[in-house]
Amino acid sequence: MRRICLTLPTNRACAATIAAVGEEADHAADRFGVEVRLLILDSSEEQTFTEHAEVVRGARRARNVIVHHLGEAEQRDFLRRVIRRSGVLKPELMLDLMLPAGVSYGACTNRAFLIAAALGCDSVHRRDSDSTYQTLNGETVFPVHHELASLGKTAADAASGVSETVLDPVHAPKPVAMVGSSFVGELSVDIGEMAGLDRDIYHDVVSLWAPRHWSDERKRELVDESFRGAGTAPFTGDHSTLTHVDPMRVDMCNISFLNEVYERVPLPPATDTIGSDYFLMHLVHDGTLPGVLHNRNIVNYYTAERRTDAGFLAYQLRLTKFFLSMLYFNFIYDRMAAAGASLIDDAFHVRPEAVAALARESAGADREENVQRLDVLNRSYRRLGGRYAEFADVLVARGGQLLEEAQADILDFALLTEAWQPLMRASRSIGMNGPGTSTGVHRPSR
Repeated sequence: MRRICLTLPTNRACAATIAAVGEEADHAADRFGVEVRLLILDSSEEQTFTEHAEVVRGARRARNVIVHHLGEAEQRDFLRRVIRRSGVLKPELMLDLMLPAGVSYGACTNRAFLIAAALGCDSVHRRDSDSTYQTLNGETVFPVHHELASLGKTAADAASGVSETVLDPVHAPKPVAMVGSSFVGELSVDIGEMAGLDRDIYHDVVSLWAPRHWSDERKRELVDESFRGAGTAPFTGDHSTLTHVDPMRVDMCNISFLNEVYERVPLPPATDTIGSDYFLMHLVHDGTLPGVLHNRNIVNYYTAERRTDAGFLAYQLRLTKFFLSMLYFNFIYDRMAAAGASLIDDAFHVRPEAVAALARESAGADREENVQRLDVLNRSYRRLGGRYAEFADVLVARGGQLLEEAQADILDFALLTEAWQPLMRASRSIGMNGPGTSTGVHRPSR
């Protein structure tokens, strides 16, 4: 029986989302006859974790749905065993890259990838705790429906199950490596207030994630489509396209990857950096691997924490580090686009050594471009005033440190990529039921 991992990483209260994702797991098991390992990676504080555990225990899941609700202590124990078994260099650094003290969107998903391998899963399907599902005629619209219809099939076999195909026949033997969609609702990045205060400043800030050499017109086009997902139009009916999926059209709250991708290359483990979990979308696209883009968009919403002063400060810092990371990722993406199909081997496996080499090469990029990014942010935030101006003071105080962190982050990504396959082999060999491993398992009772 095919086994999949439906995962929800969280560090906040999200009992309703856990319940909803559980229903999606039921749908997958009932409709597609798969075994679903519902993996909740929970970094919440104790009371919230307990509330989540009660939701898990109280649910009557479908047959062949098994829930793994893991706190950080259990995750750390598993990682230590994997790292020790792998024999990789710098084991303590590896543990820090996999489970850092700060928020890391890439690291939490990397943990899901490793655990999925230990569970023997063929694919990972990720959702987010600050999102929910659309409905149509009283029925919940689950993205896993499209994911399981195509993921892992050859493009030739998947073609009959999609609405349209926009793919050269030369790619027909390749596997569908990614299936995803986007979101509707609020912007994926919390900068709507900035757009309302000053549209010109909003343009100047958002355009910072473009390469410096882009034309003004191209930057304007990027700004116009950035962080908006699929807009606000509600779901009215299914449509899916077999294609090379544009990374701008999918979101990590609504994505699935074949194990042939994530077991070979991890996500960048940078801390306090939004967008650090989007790398594999680019790798699948640039490596000419087929994907399916569908329209079962997730509903994105903002949590109350973002509206607090502390939440605002933390989020603006993560946005700043995203802009600084683009010095290195734009370099990598340009070269991956040029490399094309050479990023995969004759068996259509992605080549981790090529990715690691590009990451290391990118670390030598001239920081002057990032110095200019910080200058633009400083000027723009001071013009906005209020708590934006207060954040500009933080940028002035920490600017040099942030430049160092951005370069260190890309080198950490290269290091983790080089160690990734030994870690994956160790994870598969250990599994999740060995001595000393607590899995927080809740078995189905429905």
